[in-house]
Amino acid sequence: MNQAMSAAPAPGRQERRPRRRALAPLEPVSARTRVALGVGFFVLFFVVWAFFTLGGFVSPTFLASPITMAKEGWLLFTEFGFLHDIGMTVWRVLGGFVMAAAVAVPLGIAMGAHKGVEAFLEPFVSFCRYLPASAFIPLLILWARLGELQKLLVIFIGSVFQIILMVAVTVGNARKDLVEAAYTLGASSSGIVRRVLIPGAAPDIAETLRLVLGWAWTYVIVAELIGSASGIGHMITDSQALLNTGQIIFGIIVIGLIGLVSDFAFKTVNRRLFAWSAL
Repeated sequence: MNQAMSAAPAPGRQERRPRRRALAPLEPVSARTRVALGVGFFVLFFVVWAFFTLGGFVSPTFLASPITMAKEGWLLFTEFGFLHDIGMTVWRVLGGFVMAAAVAVPLGIAMGAHKGVEAFLEPFVSFCRYLPASAFIPLLILWARLGELQKLLVIFIGSVFQIILMVAVTVGNARKDLVEAAYTLGASSSGIVRRVLIPGAAPDIAETLRLVLGWAWTYVIVAELIGSASGIGHMITDSQALLNTGQIIFGIIVIGLIGLVSDFAFKTVNRRLFAWSAL
């Protein structure tokens, strides 16, 4: 009894819990803090940029100031039809990416589920994924001319092999106990793939597609640098010839903003489709 009373905290006193440091490893932060930190970095970036450009430390020929960049961006929208360029670039990215996903996801699932298919395809896919998509542009121009198909194929080649391997690894890492349990309950081989492997890997496959969509944006600019009459990459090439760094920087920032929006949209859709995976 006395020991219990001595162990209990005195009235008016609360037990002190150890305070964790803000930068402790793996320590979570609140959503409000996360937003504030993210916005704060952008603010700091623009402040440093303005300091060096508006302060005269960097020549405007090599780096335009944020004010000049904003003015050039306004001219692009009001006088040079930049919305059309943005629409063409977005269409090319989505078109090439959807083509790649439609081919790569089934092949990746087949490779991950069946070791024979993996042994047959993996050496070739692993070889191709190291080939830069830009190296295919001369051949694609010969095969598909300078039309839209050539640009879609650049994005397709740059994305398809990465998706295949990442999906194959995801499916191949399925829990063996679930597969054995399904066999015990009488599931067939096709049923294992349809009702165990694919549902279990679906959240990670969606995350793979989100990551590769970001890579697709780098390929579309490469595709638009050659033989293109529209698109953000085409605008950047024309601005380079005129030494207009304000327009170049504005085009780069627009790409980043569109990519950021698409990334958040992808995350939101994934959370709603696979809310159970976070449990």
